[in-house]
Amino acid sequence: MLKTKILIVDDELIMRESLGGWLERDGHEIKKASGGEEALEIMKKTRFDVLLVDIKMEGMSGLELLKIVKERDPDVDVVMITAFGSISTSIEAMKNGAFDYLLKPFDPNELGVLIEKIVENKAQALENLYLREQHKEITRFESMIGQSKAIRTIFEMIQDIAPMESTVLLTGETGTGKGLAAKAIHTHSARNQGPFMSINCGAIPEHLMESELFGYQKGAFTDAKENKKGRLELAHGGTLFLDEIGEIGMRMQIDLLRVLEDRVFYRVGGTQPIQSDFRVIAATNRNIDEAIKNGSFREDLFYRLNVISLEIPPLRERKDDVPLLAEQFLFRFTQETNKAIEKIHRDTIDEMMMYEWPGNVRELENAIERAVVVCKGQIIMPEDLPIFKHKTTPGPGIGSLKDMEKNHILNILAENDWNIALCARILQIDRSTLYKKIKAYDLKKED
Repeated sequence: MLKTKILIVDDELIMRESLGGWLERDGHEIKKASGGEEALEIMKKTRFDVLLVDIKMEGMSGLELLKIVKERDPDVDVVMITAFGSISTSIEAMKNGAFDYLLKPFDPNELGVLIEKIVENKAQALENLYLREQHKEITRFESMIGQSKAIRTIFEMIQDIAPMESTVLLTGETGTGKGLAAKAIHTHSARNQGPFMSINCGAIPEHLMESELFGYQKGAFTDAKENKKGRLELAHGGTLFLDEIGEIGMRMQIDLLRVLEDRVFYRVGGTQPIQSDFRVIAATNRNIDEAIKNGSFREDLFYRLNVISLEIPPLRERKDDVPLLAEQFLFRFTQETNKAIEKIHRDTIDEMMMYEWPGNVRELENAIERAVVVCKGQIIMPEDLPIFKHKTTPGPGIGSLKDMEKNHILNILAENDWNIALCARILQIDRSTLYKKIKAYDLKKED
């Protein structure tokens, strides 16, 4: 579980030690300062989630420190500590941005409940901010789906990888579901209560990538009307997903490498260092080895990202998942379009099983969406999926063993109305082998 970083600012040693002891027992990370000036020096090096500040201190007062802190970092939650006679001052502190105040003497449980409330509010605020600002990629399914051996292996690996803090590099062809795998890793990790920040490195122009990742300060450029957090900052406590990482330019690769090494960065136009604690998952459909050889991708960045590698298989290597995925997409699109389509015809499933799906799951998704739109009846027929066009290849020589096998399979198929499951049982082979034979011999069902 991610520790909350708390800075205690009080000029009384006994109060600092008491507060620190209580909070450390609750599992929080604690720093202490004897006054406002010392607190500001500590904050130059470390970013805190919460400040506990005594209102009356020698030198800089708690109210003065509150104003300075809120100007530098409005997202730090400040809790003021005060005696009963200073309630009016506490109310003034609330008006100036304090999260709450505690009256001396207070119960340690009261402090624990308040800190827990702050942590929950921060997590919710980050998630809400992301949902408002992120450019969501269009996706038609919410989780990875499949029952094939290949995809079950991926599920098992995700279960093993998720609890770790290591950086993960997802590889695989376009449309295989690398984004879904990244979200699954986050969901099964200890950071699942934190935000999942995603950025498509191939979809954002390079001149905008810096501000998207690092954020910017008000006045950093003409259109910077207010401070804006970047994805690195928003990912604090959660996971940063860098999709299409192979598309970023060389300059951004250098900046990103530096951030991945120490998790410290500056907003565009900013002078204060910002720390952010996040796990990195990157994805690419490019051959990174080739990119390194031709000089378009830094080898040191690759090694930083490739701590754990996971390749998502293409759909042609997990054909057993095609019917399951197709039915899932059919259900989703019939719900969206309110069309009374009951099922996908067996012949259509057979056609889909023989197709290679170069566009992978995304292509299958698009095919079913189109079929739902054009289908005139209650069953998806092969003609609703006109993408299937098989090349005719010369058959084997007459009298050969291959010719005999081809004719035998064709006869069994014809006798059983091309019921693939039944024919596979009669031939004593599994369905995937039968589909391969049908494709190899270019067998066609006669009208």
